[in-house]
Amino acid sequence: MYRKLKRISTLRYICSPMATFTPMGERIAWEAGVSFRLNLKVMGMDFGEHVIAVTRFDTRMISTKEHNRHVPKWNHTILLEDLDERRTKYSDVVEISAGPKTPFIWLWANLFYRHRQRRWRALLVLHDEF
Repeated sequence: MYRKLKRISTLRYICSPMATFTPMGERIAWEAGVSFRLNLKVMGMDFGEHVIAVTRFDTRMISTKEHNRHVPKWNHTILLEDLDERRTKYSDVVEISAGPKTPFIWLWANLFYRHRQRRWRALLVLHDEF
């Protein structure tokens, strides 16, 4: 699973079609200390530039500080815990702050992360060669 987390193709797969990301010229590197910009589309609507700053990226935790013009704070942490040699517990922790839009963003994020979890299961169970 960790190997798959390092690929931008994985992000695209698990987020699609609810959200799509297109790199804005920079090299995408999932490593601590790196920031990059993506063009974000939500449900096909252009949300503009989305910035991801990777603060931690290792086999136990991935943490980012993200923002865009609609959501000034979207901090995301992925926690990974090996259960045995074939199973990993994966948890998303998300902190969102968007002023008066926060309840609407929270509702969408809740649906979005449920969607991501379904896509992760499909990717890991059905498409192991991905």
